[in-house]
Amino acid sequence: MKYLIAGLGNIGREYENTRHNIGFMILDALAKASNVVFAEKRYGAIAELPLKNKRLTLLKPSTYMNLSGNAIRYWLQKENIPIENLLVVVDDLVLPFGFLRLKPKGRPAGHNGLEHIQEVLGTTQYNRLRFGIGSDFSIGGQIHYVLSPFTAEEQIRLPERIAQAEEIIKSFCLAGINFTMNQFNNK
Repeated sequence: MKYLIAGLGNIGREYENTRHNIGFMILDALAKASNVVFAEKRYGAIAELPLKNKRLTLLKPSTYMNLSGNAIRYWLQKENIPIENLLVVVDDLVLPFGFLRLKPKGRPAGHNGLEHIQEVLGTTQYNRLRFGIGSDFSIGGQIHYVLSPFTAEEQIRLPERIAQAEEIIKSFCLAGINFTMNQFNNK
């Protein structure tokens, strides 16, 4: 059984380690822990991760955040992966820092990457793992906030929260979304 795990972010040095790139950071950690490496392919960096009897295609789109749907559609079709086996890993301003929320569907809530995915796939019925980045910014400061690095205090907690996200991804693939939501969403 195949899965597409798409971590959203922006390519380029200026975006590395920013809040908006938490999807890339989680997939990088998952690949490193599993001793797999990303290779540049069409529409993004790809790593193939075997997990028991499953095969995970890890995708870091090179289309920039606001056009993520193009890469996701391409890899779903290329690998013949059903949409119910798609998991999008994304930052979330509404959730406090480090909170993780797995959902089987939902609205984009103003997130440009999710809006494009919905537009391209024609549905909101796809799984997403939201990583809380908080909303500690003043009016008009949202763009600067999401494109800035985590604070020193957040960086101390970041490895543990990323490790938790890795466990959620594995559980999603091995045990399904309902079991995984029950296990992790209120923790």
